[in-house]
Amino acid sequence: MLNPQLLDILCCPTSKVPLRLLRADELAAVNHALAQQAGDGSTPPAWEAGLVTRDRRTLYRIDAGIPVLLVDAALAVADIARFPEA
Repeated sequence: MLNPQLLDILCCPTSKVPLRLLRADELAAVNHALAQQAGDGSTPPAWEAGLVTRDRRTLYRIDAGIPVLLVDAALAVADIARFPEA
């Protein structure tokens, strides 16, 4: 997964809030929501891993071990139905 030293310095590019890895239940909620949002019958690729800001507002995916910290690719936690509580 991610190098722990890298995880210690990663933060949201807009809010500068530190990030943490998504737990398994949080990742499952994200993947479920993405599958539900696909209105054309196609299934978007499932996230293999992800990051969430410590204030639990923004989600970023991790592709092949690389954090994708692009604002346009981020998801809002508020848009994820049944996102687990802290």
